Amino acid sequence: MATTKRTRFSRRLPDHVTDELVAALLKPKVYDFNSLFEAVYECLKLRNAVSGGEEMLRLRAYEKLQNLVSRGMVEKNVKQYRGLEKLKDALTPPEPVEPAVASA
Repeated sequence: MATTKRTRFSRRLPDHVTDELVAALLKPKVYDFNSLFEAVYECLKLRNAVSGGEEMLRLRAYEKLQNLVSRGMVEKNVKQYRGLEKLKDALTPPEPVEPAVASA
């Protein structure tokens, strides 16, 4: 029986766009997409996590926002967005820090 060799390497990086969307939507405020994007964009610039240009980032943010809406974590009313209680589940969990093992 032939075995398949896995040649592609995949590494999951933290999703900064979703994290900033969640952080903004956890505030008790209703956003339209443009004001939400501006808040996310400013935070990403401060974190030095902006890449690919503003228009590409706008498309990625809109896609991720619609994903949160379809998962029931964000309420969309016409063109207004409001975070719901389940939105906290969308945050990227912090990576566990392994304690250094001292050799004796």
